[in-house]
Amino acid sequence: MEGEDWILVRRAAEREWWNPSTTKETTNTTTGSSELLRLNFSGPAKYFTDAIPIGNGRLGAMVWGGVSTETLQLNEDTLWTGIPGNYVNPKVPQALEVVRKLVDDGKFVEATTEAENLSDNPSDVYQLVGDIKLEFDDSHLKYAEETYLRELDLETATARVKYSVGDVEFTREHFASNPDQVIATKISGSKPGSLSFTVYLDSKLNHTVEVNGKNQIILKGKCPGRRIPPKFTVNDNTPQGIQFSAILELQTGGKGSVKIVDDNKLKIEACDWANLLLVVSSSFDGPFTKPSDSKKDPFLESMNKLESIGKYSYSELYARHLDDYQNLFQRVSLQLSKSSKSMSVEKAPLINRPMTLARQSDKPVSTAERIKSFQTDEDPLLVELLFQYGRYLLISCSRPGTQVANLQGIWNEKVEPAWDGAPHLNINLQMNYWPSLPCNLKECQEPLFDFTSVLSVNGSKTAKVNYEANGWVVHQVTDIWAKTSPDRGQAVWAFWPMGGAWLCTHLWEHYAYTMDKDFLRNRAYPLLEGCTEFLLDWLIKGHGGYLETNPSTSPEHMFIAPDGKPASVSYSTTMDISIIKEVFNQIVSAAEILGRTDDELIKKVVDAQLKLPPTRIARDGSIMEWAQDFEDPDPHHRHVSHLFGLFPGHTITVEKTPDLCKAVDYTLYKRGEEGPGWSTTWKTALWARLHNSEHAYRMVKHLINLVDPAHEADYEGGLYSNLFTAHPPFQIDANFAFSAALAEMLVQSTVKDLYLLPALPQDKWANGCVKGLKARGGVTVNISWKEGDLHEVGLWSHQEQHNNTITKRLHYRGNVVAAVISSGKVHTFNRNLKCVKTYALSEMASFQGSS
Repeated sequence: MEGEDWILVRRAAEREWWNPSTTKETTNTTTGSSELLRLNFSGPAKYFTDAIPIGNGRLGAMVWGGVSTETLQLNEDTLWTGIPGNYVNPKVPQALEVVRKLVDDGKFVEATTEAENLSDNPSDVYQLVGDIKLEFDDSHLKYAEETYLRELDLETATARVKYSVGDVEFTREHFASNPDQVIATKISGSKPGSLSFTVYLDSKLNHTVEVNGKNQIILKGKCPGRRIPPKFTVNDNTPQGIQFSAILELQTGGKGSVKIVDDNKLKIEACDWANLLLVVSSSFDGPFTKPSDSKKDPFLESMNKLESIGKYSYSELYARHLDDYQNLFQRVSLQLSKSSKSMSVEKAPLINRPMTLARQSDKPVSTAERIKSFQTDEDPLLVELLFQYGRYLLISCSRPGTQVANLQGIWNEKVEPAWDGAPHLNINLQMNYWPSLPCNLKECQEPLFDFTSVLSVNGSKTAKVNYEANGWVVHQVTDIWAKTSPDRGQAVWAFWPMGGAWLCTHLWEHYAYTMDKDFLRNRAYPLLEGCTEFLLDWLIKGHGGYLETNPSTSPEHMFIAPDGKPASVSYSTTMDISIIKEVFNQIVSAAEILGRTDDELIKKVVDAQLKLPPTRIARDGSIMEWAQDFEDPDPHHRHVSHLFGLFPGHTITVEKTPDLCKAVDYTLYKRGEEGPGWSTTWKTALWARLHNSEHAYRMVKHLINLVDPAHEADYEGGLYSNLFTAHPPFQIDANFAFSAALAEMLVQSTVKDLYLLPALPQDKWANGCVKGLKARGGVTVNISWKEGDLHEVGLWSHQEQHNNTITKRLHYRGNVVAAVISSGKVHTFNRNLKCVKTYALSEMASFQGSS
């Protein structure tokens, strides 16, 4: 109202809703300064994996930070080659009969060869938008290198570049806004009229560029209608691919001028500042609509987006971006430090850690240098940064309404990316979403459920035609068109019909963490039903009276057949049966909750459960990967598929199956520590589930090794200078799995049990505090510890139970206590698991004002 002062208010961040009590050793353990959550770079990027990723879920950019020339590489998640495909093959049933007979006869080598007849075509290929190019005048070649700073601030999801030329400091700021679907850049000089540069758009795809007035550059492009590189001539028979449009709008301040250069560039001269707003739209209209039939006009959509944000100033766009992003990011905080007994004052525990930890002088230590030194200093702050970076990346590449995060999230520089950039379902896509629930980002998993739904449509056709089965099936690789048939080539990677079943476990996990019965009834259960129908039909009577899967492979791994030759096709691999057990357990549990235990489908599942083969232990004491104790030609193989039952599954547990856990321990020992980044982080989570803190930490340390992108073929796993994880090449799944595995080291849960610090490396992270993690049963978990021992635990639940209370069994070092948690209240427990304080959640979650 007129005459009254406006007060800026904000809701307290979720990570601020609980704090442990203060002691002499620990003052405040709220979140540390954002200084500690920054990636720092000492110079411009030389390689893609030196650049800074920003994204809003759908749009992504890589900021290179060049001085005289700057590049922002652009991606939009719907830009793919191809058109909707035909994912059925009526010849498969006959070929399947042949393969099954060969397997039954023990002719595994012949079955492996024959199984190539079950294969189909490759997926389509993830593409790119192009680049924003900035060219500054020659004076920028003489910038003062010691003034250069490039950073990514995880607290604000903002990339910045600063440097000085003479007595002028130049600053660039970049962010990708989800609420306004724009990538925004602000460029300024410290003196009036000091800013001059040329800006234009370019792309590796077929495209045109034009200037609209003196403030817009318009790029119109198209993806190939088939998976062919654009350098080849597209003939008349090639279908129309996805069309797209990118519009860059320029805003300037000061007395400078803007000129059109070469009909497709804008030249800015003697301005004070400039803002660049980029929007991108495509003609993609869902996986079942051909691009040629799409009614979407990418150019008009882009213009409309620009018009919709025209009412906001740059500052308002930034404020809206922060409000959206921080609502997600600031739910969780993590602080780790070494023992205060063995540390100098400079490395004091928790919040008292001085900022000099990240700085040797006025200039920050580069993240690359911190990675290099980790093998000797084992800096816990770098672990914190990598944990939060995984959460940042998930927020930045997967939001409600977007496509699923692919092999590279959304960030891709090539028209022919490694492995097509396609989602792979034998570990990689699922791993991308491992942190979404425990790390308090459940909204970011919504694209996975949307994608699973469309896969079930195509998958039902594949199941019916290829396998004469009910329900739906998905194999090892897919794409934006929801490909559900097998990949091309050899069965060792191409044939694996368990992808859809593994995806379905995420549906149940969402319920287990949120206790959202409406989600379970309306969204999860129908998909679980269809998946289960296929699995029941896929299982056939086999050896020893058990139900079996035939043919069956263990993802990407060969074995030595009894005749001494390599093969990949047999029956009932451990991973097949483990996933089926998981799905069957989950749909039976779901049926109990929804009152559907009398359904015929559930009766069939209960009957089938009794006939599934057990997980077997090999002669050497390890978990058998195949139904027979075949010789393994590659005992250090990157996949650990046969350990699915331990993690992410639940059929192997420390408490209920100790013998199997002992075998898993030896299996991991045999597999070794080497492997790509995603393998390293999967092993971290497995060791954590075994409550083996020493080996879990060894895998953490193993991952934090700097990869030289100029010689990346010499590495296995590791981190690039921008903290992207390496296969190599760059593959984003390990970034996500690292965050999930770290959470697993600190908190594990079932719907009724909560395990506190089950795999904490006490000698490495002796002091710490984690706030905002989620546990199954709908509980938020906060823990502080000192000198390796539990200090306090804060728990709360938003769930509306029958009596507004839930009971959780708290486990800590053999001590088990039943804790009653009232909905809407924060409960604090001491180191003996005794509740010492309770207060209303509303007291902490209320609005806090600041003038």
